[in-house]
Amino acid sequence: MPTTVGNRVVRFDPQRVRVWVAGQRLHHGATGVCLAGAAAARLIARRPSAGPLVWLVAGGALAAHDWKDRNVWFAFGAQASDPIARLTD
Repeated sequence: MPTTVGNRVVRFDPQRVRVWVAGQRLHHGATGVCLAGAAAARLIARRPSAGPLVWLVAGGALAAHDWKDRNVWFAFGAQASDPIARLTD
């Protein structure tokens, strides 16, 4: 069984390089969607600067890299491929 670092709120598995928040796996694709969405909202609000464009591109890159897991980005609960998410202290 992999070793984890953290508590019940935030857990990190250094061997598999995975993070869980409140038992929910945090996918970098979901993080990318959130970053890109926030950047797009700022651009739509007509506050032009280079910052939102950089975050939009970075978010898009994260989402594209994790695209194969998109069906579980926002799925609640432990995932079958991640038994460590079911651990309790």
